[in-house]
Amino acid sequence: MNNRVFAHVPYWFLQKNLALVLERRVNPEVHISGEGFDSLNPEELKKIAAALKENDLSATMHAPYVDLNPGSTERIVREATLRRFHQTLDAAEILRPEVIVLHPGFDRWRYGDNKGQWLKHSIDTFSEILDRAKGIGCILAVENIFEEEPSTLKALFEAIDSPLLRHCFDTGHWNLFVKVSMEEWFAEVGSWIAEAHIHDNLGTKDDHNAIGEGNINFDLFFRLMGQYSPDAAWTLEAHSKETLERAIVAIGKYVNTSQ
Repeated sequence: MNNRVFAHVPYWFLQKNLALVLERRVNPEVHISGEGFDSLNPEELKKIAAALKENDLSATMHAPYVDLNPGSTERIVREATLRRFHQTLDAAEILRPEVIVLHPGFDRWRYGDNKGQWLKHSIDTFSEILDRAKGIGCILAVENIFEEEPSTLKALFEAIDSPLLRHCFDTGHWNLFVKVSMEEWFAEVGSWIAEAHIHDNLGTKDDHNAIGEGNINFDLFFRLMGQYSPDAAWTLEAHSKETLERAIVAIGKYVNTSQ
């Protein structure tokens, strides 16, 4: 199993704590919010990218997602989403991430039986940005958020059929919303996984706890990752320095596990 471990790091945190990230040798998943892009200084990002490269650290990225939807039936929302996605790719040309994580914007309560509309618009949106991803040399990974089962994501991956469009499996979101087993989810879309967001909860809210602080079966999760997507990046998605410290310790049980 490929044990490349990353940690979710907001860009503002990376700006203020770059020395700490370098000292702790953290491969960052850099999240720049929409508001962050409105004030982004490309020269500062270039210095950060150079520092990561000099210290032999890799990066992934997380695109903005609040109120965005690549499959929205509202044209203006799709245009705003594409703008933020292109800004993410502008930054990716500097940072050179391995993977960019994007949210799909689908939930069954909003779309009901109109999955086809979301799929059609999503195909258009992701097709537009895939050429840029190819030029950068990175993968676009669509994360599960409110999906109760993986059929919409699978339909998107099959329709576009590109090695650069893959899946980011989020353990916490799966535990909150999904109505199928983890084995069933992996059987459907496991081979598309390029990155996994790793955090724990009790199934009641998105706590972003460390492994072992919720009720997710991580022994099963890592076994399935080894079976279906052994080369995927692992990203610890903790939302505080204290939780990240515990998450780093907790994942140590799995980092050197032979499959």
